[in-house]
Amino acid sequence: MLRHWLWGPMSPLGLGVAALVILLDQAHKASMLYVYDIAAKGTVALTPFFDLVLVWNQGISYGLLPQEGALGRWGLILFAFGASLALAVWLARITSPLAAASIGLIIGGAIGNAIDRVAYGAVADFFSLHAFGFEWYVFNIADCAIVAGVAGLLYESLFRGHKKVGNPSKM
Repeated sequence: MLRHWLWGPMSPLGLGVAALVILLDQAHKASMLYVYDIAAKGTVALTPFFDLVLVWNQGISYGLLPQEGALGRWGLILFAFGASLALAVWLARITSPLAAASIGLIIGGAIGNAIDRVAYGAVADFFSLHAFGFEWYVFNIADCAIVAGVAGLLYESLFRGHKKVGNPSKM
């Protein structure tokens, strides 16, 4: 019975995408921290609107709810794993490849950032976009995956998820 809760026809696709995101995210973070040594380089301007920089995010998205203590940090870690489990249960019930891949992106991003919290006490962010005096938040591959996953689910919901079968007033 538990298998039906955690495994469905699209689970291999979604969990495969999640594993790929975790692998890419953690490999990129390790290379930025230990090979490229971004901490020693400071801000590296790549274009007039894109920089590489190391920011340790102790909060959630956009630096909201910063958690400097161990209790808050572990609360965010548990939340990420709990949300990932809930998404895996949802994944077991869907039949759309787009929705499965989107959920996988979100799971992979959440777990990738949770791994940072366990390993470093905060999430390592590197990408900084800015233009015309406005600077967006600094983000990483895991954050990109989460945003892409949410966009995929929104697209699925708005344009593909609820197809009309017929006119109920004529039945």
